[in-house]
Amino acid sequence: MKFFPESALVQLEFDKVKALLTEHCRTEYAKSKAENLRIHTRKEFIELELQQSHEFKLLIQHSQYFPNDYVLNLSRELKLLSIPGATLSGEQFMQVRKLAENIGNIFRWFDNERRTAYPALAKAIAETYYEKTIIELIDDILDENGNVRDNASEALADIRMNLYRKRNELRRMFDRILSKLNKSGYVADIEEAFLNGRRVVAIFAEHKRQVKGILHGESDTRKTSFIEPEETIGLNNEVFSLENAESREIQRILRELTAKLSVYASLLAIYHNILGEYDFINAKGKLATDVSGNYPQLLDKAHLHLVQAYHPLLFLYNKKNQKPTIPTNIELNEKNRILVISGPNAGGKTVTLKTAGLLQLMLQSGLLVPVHPNSEMGIFKQLMIHIGDTQSLEFELSTYSSHLKNMKYFMENANGKTLFFIDELGSGSDPNLGGAFAEVILEELVKRHSLGIVTTHYLNLKVMANKTSGIINGAMAFDEKNLQPLYKLIIGKPGSSYTFSIAERIGLQPQLINRARKLVDDDHFRLDKLLNRTEQDLQNIEKEKKELQKLLKENERLKKEMEMLMNKERHQQQVELLKQQNKISEERIAYLKDMERKLKQIIFDWRKAENKNEVIKQMQALLFKQKEKQVNEKVKKKFDSKYLEINGEPKTGDKVMMKKNHQVGTVKEVRGKKAVVQLGLIPITVDIKDLQLVKDKVVEEK
Repeated sequence: MKFFPESALVQLEFDKVKALLTEHCRTEYAKSKAENLRIHTRKEFIELELQQSHEFKLLIQHSQYFPNDYVLNLSRELKLLSIPGATLSGEQFMQVRKLAENIGNIFRWFDNERRTAYPALAKAIAETYYEKTIIELIDDILDENGNVRDNASEALADIRMNLYRKRNELRRMFDRILSKLNKSGYVADIEEAFLNGRRVVAIFAEHKRQVKGILHGESDTRKTSFIEPEETIGLNNEVFSLENAESREIQRILRELTAKLSVYASLLAIYHNILGEYDFINAKGKLATDVSGNYPQLLDKAHLHLVQAYHPLLFLYNKKNQKPTIPTNIELNEKNRILVISGPNAGGKTVTLKTAGLLQLMLQSGLLVPVHPNSEMGIFKQLMIHIGDTQSLEFELSTYSSHLKNMKYFMENANGKTLFFIDELGSGSDPNLGGAFAEVILEELVKRHSLGIVTTHYLNLKVMANKTSGIINGAMAFDEKNLQPLYKLIIGKPGSSYTFSIAERIGLQPQLINRARKLVDDDHFRLDKLLNRTEQDLQNIEKEKKELQKLLKENERLKKEMEMLMNKERHQQQVELLKQQNKISEERIAYLKDMERKLKQIIFDWRKAENKNEVIKQMQALLFKQKEKQVNEKVKKKFDSKYLEINGEPKTGDKVMMKKNHQVGTVKEVRGKKAVVQLGLIPITVDIKDLQLVKDKVVEEK
């Protein structure tokens, strides 16, 4: 994207957004990318970066873990790895291993389901693969602390075995010498130490000539001398020689390992960049969370439709100070290309202008923007701004001369892919002449099909916007009664500057205000007053409209709640009725089926039985069982009036009911699967499965 002037990004505070993004970066790769954030003009690049930011924002919002814990900068190590003859240390190899391990975790994280759910994030690893050999090669040579393993080579194993033996031999000999010297009273409090890699004994200085050996040094007070005993010199030499051999063998092994891994140097460099890329995407996701950024619809044309848009820096500032931020709605398209915003000073005109410019830069950089997701944003190839006093001392240009110089560049270079912002168009010159030039500039920019926002106090530009195709008026709302800006953009009408109203409210003398009014052209004054009154009327209508909508919504909500309650009650009544009907029908059908089955059995038994009296007894029991059932129901009803059935295993002291006859007693003892129950004066033994735990109803009600 091309910018004019060179300070355009700074004037729109894009550098502050980059600084916020950089704060969320952990790797040098991501920090460098954030500091040099590219602003794209190709839809596929912007779309991919926006989708990646959006997907990582979803991960953050749902508290899902993504394995991008790696933050080390391995640029130097990876460069060394690709140089023939270079050798990495054990610690450096462990960092390379961590890099490979982290990339392996990412590949495993992207299973089939996640690749489908997060396609843009998965695209970062689409062109590469995971090589497990890297970790295997390192693990064969190094342990978890980065030390070369004993079995890394046969030579190293032999050296370390000999070294172990010689050190033990040296330790035993040294202990004997130390014990002997200690008995002689020669040994100082320190007893032993190491100097120049040699094991020495601490001797009182006055006895140093009595001990044969090599003097390696003395303490600062010169009261203690450090001597290597003569008997240990040979062993110390052997240990020293073996340690050097060990060091040389380790260097050879590490050099060989470096050579083996150098094959994967380019792949590891790709891994390093991938982890940096995910760190950068993570930073974009965190920034989006901070500023409530969303993914608007992206269009490959010059278009801007912002719904509930916020200036991100203002949003963060107000959030920190617990203040509300007023959103703005802006639409620039083929029909309405230029928005002319008017209204009083400090009403939010410049902030609105900067909001649109900064959000466009953020979007084309792949950053989510604080707008409603229904917003639509296009792609521009040029961005031009003219904000504030651009007086140039270097070229001896006045404010207006500098203004015209910038406008000349706008008119010569603007096209259909240009987004421009002009603050206080025509200011710095005679109002009539400056206003005339301002009209010419707007006409030229409309002819060039450019899209942009202009702020002004000129009445002629407000009139021009109403009658010129492609230009639309906008006004910053103002509360004239309380003399406070409302920071709300109203599209479709011009705004008053409230010059005299503000003067009256701040207490300027009435005679001075009246003198000023007389100096103003009558038509000019009447038009500004009309704009003033129209704006206040519109604010009142908007306020009443919102109140009416609020009441209508409340009425609709109450209506829905009432309908839901009525439907729920009606449904509950029908359900209860059907339940009762079904219960009676089911019980009756079950009874008749059982009776039919039993009668058929009795008839069958009658035909086969020799003793007809037994069959007659069965028939009597069946036919007269109804009376018994009524008795049982009476007993059950009496039980239900006194007790409640509860869940649980009966224990000693619990009240229980015998399921067969509904008699209630107390458990005296539990014996495995049986229980002794006290029924009145008689204890009886009953199976636990035939008992039901109960409690008094009166106790529960209390």
